[in-house]
Amino acid sequence: MKRVAKRVGVIFLIFSVLVTTLVSGIVIANVNNVGRLVHVVQLIRHDYLENVSTSQLVEGATKGIVEILGDPYSTYMNAQENKELFEILEGKFGGIGIVLSLKDPKKLVVLRPIKNSPASKAGIQSGDVVSKINDADTAGMDQDKAVGLMRGEPGTKVNLAVYRESTNKTFTVSLTRENITVPTVDGQALPGHPDIAYISITQFGSDTGTELKDTFNTMNIKQFKGLILDMRYNHGGELNAAVQVASYFIPDGPVVYIVDKQGNVDTKMATGTYLGMPMVVLVNEESASAAEIVAGAIKDKGTANLVGVKTFGKGIVQTIFPLDGGTSVKLTTAKYLTPNKLDIHKKGIEPDIVAELPKGQQATITPQDTNFDPQLQKALQTLREKLK
Repeated sequence: MKRVAKRVGVIFLIFSVLVTTLVSGIVIANVNNVGRLVHVVQLIRHDYLENVSTSQLVEGATKGIVEILGDPYSTYMNAQENKELFEILEGKFGGIGIVLSLKDPKKLVVLRPIKNSPASKAGIQSGDVVSKINDADTAGMDQDKAVGLMRGEPGTKVNLAVYRESTNKTFTVSLTRENITVPTVDGQALPGHPDIAYISITQFGSDTGTELKDTFNTMNIKQFKGLILDMRYNHGGELNAAVQVASYFIPDGPVVYIVDKQGNVDTKMATGTYLGMPMVVLVNEESASAAEIVAGAIKDKGTANLVGVKTFGKGIVQTIFPLDGGTSVKLTTAKYLTPNKLDIHKKGIEPDIVAELPKGQQATITPQDTNFDPQLQKALQTLREKLK
């Protein structure tokens, strides 16, 4: 009740200030910058040509406050954007099935099409650049906005103009949105090597820990001599999912330290599910956030070799705060440190063994034959040496 009363009091105070300002025509002189805000509201109410609702002004002010932080990971989300974010975390949404790359924020580069999605069936490939979504030019478009334009109700259509560098041509595809379900874990015996388990984790959603456990049970993981964990192109996701996953690959102890603005430390501990298998972990320049939590814990504990190239370097944590009307604000609220208390933000994690992918060559994620890319070949070679 005290909290409600406080909110009502604040609303009443703001309302009173606005009314007083509008009636008297006197703008309060910049008391903690409130005067400027009230002045702008007054100008829009009295002098702006078009009618603007109070809800529009509140929406714009809220969005502007967050944008002024200059943090690309802190955003205000309207009701639709908020809904879409939670659909992504749950791995179920209406769309066309494209995952965008983080590498070039100025272009919408396809990281990969999701298997059996409309994009995959239409022949869209990794490396393709989406230059138009319907009639909207995507040059400089924010990825969140682009994703919002491509998502939508199943059965509706969206047109994409796609540029393919290998042919130096742009083509147009019309796609019908479908319900997209994205499994985050895929496991199999590595083709040609029945004693090696291969596990790919593409992101960390709310069910990833359970998916990994079920995958291990289905595969009967203990029958394998070694394991390759592939987290290339994994942009991260939920913190708790990362802790659950890391717990299979490190012994008891800290997985990650979360440090907030006041210096308070929240230590996330392994859950006691350590497999203890010889293993190698594949990472690359787009392994980020939660994927780096897992990779950092494994490297610090020395339970596996990291093979690939330096990771993306996102060592900060975002928290989603619900607001009214189904909206929310996502804010960077903490940084994280690896078990050895290393801050990897904007630095990334160096692999133990460097293996680069030649320009233009596709990574063989969840390979269907023995034609492995050089990074996966190096991972296999490294694991075989460990098993001798």
